[in-house]
Amino acid sequence: MNPTTLDAFERILTKKKFNEEGFVAGVIYGDKIKEAISVKIEVEPLIRILKKHGSNAKVWVKYGEEKKFGFVKEIQRHPVSANITHIDLQIVSLDHEVKLQLPITFKGEENLVDNLLELKVYKTEIDVFGTMAVMPDYVTVNVADKKFGDSVTIKDFVLDEKIKVTDEEDEVYAAVVARKKQVEEEVSDEQVIVEPVVEA
Repeated sequence: MNPTTLDAFERILTKKKFNEEGFVAGVIYGDKIKEAISVKIEVEPLIRILKKHGSNAKVWVKYGEEKKFGFVKEIQRHPVSANITHIDLQIVSLDHEVKLQLPITFKGEENLVDNLLELKVYKTEIDVFGTMAVMPDYVTVNVADKKFGDSVTIKDFVLDEKIKVTDEEDEVYAAVVARKKQVEEEVSDEQVIVEPVVEA
């Protein structure tokens, strides 16, 4: 776990819907915070953090002169544009137990391509429960040695023993299949050849 810093700024509540260019509305709550704090977050840094660390990114939240550890608890998006409209930041201690969705990174796919195979991904996140102190930003699975018909399941993940996977035991996250292009070529080769008609 290597959390980054996310700056939060005071947001004045009004009857009008928050609409400040370059910022998104948010709240901070959690350990030792008596009442939720209304804040605004810069959109670009937030998007960079989410892309790198996932939807439940662990961050140091800097608000005023204080800097507290926490994570992204919830993200709300516009139903049409999918732009972020609101974000919840929960402050926690490192020994706090939380339920999170960790992004899955698949490595070794180039080896599958060399063998005319590819990875069909069914799920890009894994549900886990554990303390923040041992919680990684993401989970990596090496699929380089996988064969045709193999699948990625819970047993393929290497996690700290203090972290519990809360997905179903038989959950399939990905499977190794024949490359689509190769299959199409084989189908094309098997097409019926029509002999030309020769007129008398």
